[in-house]
Amino acid sequence: MDIDARIKRRQRPDDGPRLIQNYDSLSPIFHIDEPSDRAPVFERLLDHLDPVFNGNLPPNAYVYGEFGAGKSAIVTALFAHLERFSVGTRSVIHTSTRPNTPATPGFVYVDMRTTTSEFSFYHAVLDNLVEESVPEHGISTHELTERLNTILNGSRTGVVIAVDHVAEPDGRDSEALIDLFAGLPSNASWLAVGRATPTETGLTTYTASTINVERYQPQMLVDVLMTRASEGLARQALDHELARRIAGWADGNAHDALTALFIAADRANQAGRTRLTEGDLNDAVAEIPRPSVSLARVLSLPANKQLVLRNLVDLDTEDRASVTATAEAISTQPGVDLSRGTVKRFLYEIAEVGIVERVRSERRDGKGRPPSRVELRFPPTPFRRLYDLRR
Repeated sequence: MDIDARIKRRQRPDDGPRLIQNYDSLSPIFHIDEPSDRAPVFERLLDHLDPVFNGNLPPNAYVYGEFGAGKSAIVTALFAHLERFSVGTRSVIHTSTRPNTPATPGFVYVDMRTTTSEFSFYHAVLDNLVEESVPEHGISTHELTERLNTILNGSRTGVVIAVDHVAEPDGRDSEALIDLFAGLPSNASWLAVGRATPTETGLTTYTASTINVERYQPQMLVDVLMTRASEGLARQALDHELARRIAGWADGNAHDALTALFIAADRANQAGRTRLTEGDLNDAVAEIPRPSVSLARVLSLPANKQLVLRNLVDLDTEDRASVTATAEAISTQPGVDLSRGTVKRFLYEIAEVGIVERVRSERRDGKGRPPSRVELRFPPTPFRRLYDLRR
């Protein structure tokens, strides 16, 4: 529980109460420090990581589950706590049966959505293991790996690296993950996280165990929604009945549930209300494509591609009649310093990884192949709001 956040919620500006107190708390891409009702999964992960409490490395493992099961929220929270123990004390908490305090391994979390090259991977690991800042320029990949090897070879305990979002359509595949760890000493253990089953990833040869994270149960998802609403919205803005409706619609997918809450809250806020209504929820559900892609994936795209999408979500229907028309409209928008050809190429590339979809338009003149238009595979409201809040 964030006590400061709860105090701030009770502070009222001069213009009266506000519905949305904190967008981050509502955001489906934001992970809280203590995920709700996931104790059994934390215990299974801690069972796997148990060797670290004796100063040893655990074997490699793979954590998997469906989209929206909360894998990233769980792993990021756990590794944040473990890293604080490791950095803060370099020893484990012990009981009377463990009189010694062996050194703990280091703990590093790497998101493969934003870590897209060998250089960025080794840089992320090294930057988390040393106190000084590691330069991003003027240093080669070879130099990074040499320094990492020197540090790890001199370490008795090594490092455990959580590698999230393995084998996504626009990311590095499992073979690339194995190649990355081949450049590190044997005292680097990894915990891969992804959606595909262990067999589909081909990681079973390299892992000693697999941990499945199942979808949220309905009441667990209600608890998640009420917790986020208590931190991000005005008091009593979300009632339990609406939370139950969102949870039932989301069918165990926490990302979709939080996205629906975010959109409904944004619509109510724009209308000047301080409570969410059934109409807000209906509008929110109607806006979310099924299936949809993760908003975190969209917001981890390169800056120029995000800029293209930011302008795409505001285009009129006629400007989205074809990819060519869309590219022309976006390239002429204020603040877009990209040619029509570049925008068109970006749209094709974003479609190839499933973030948008090219849909064949109805034939108009009967000549040649009908053009295709671009359809979003993510809801525009939260992307628009989260993109703008970052600027």
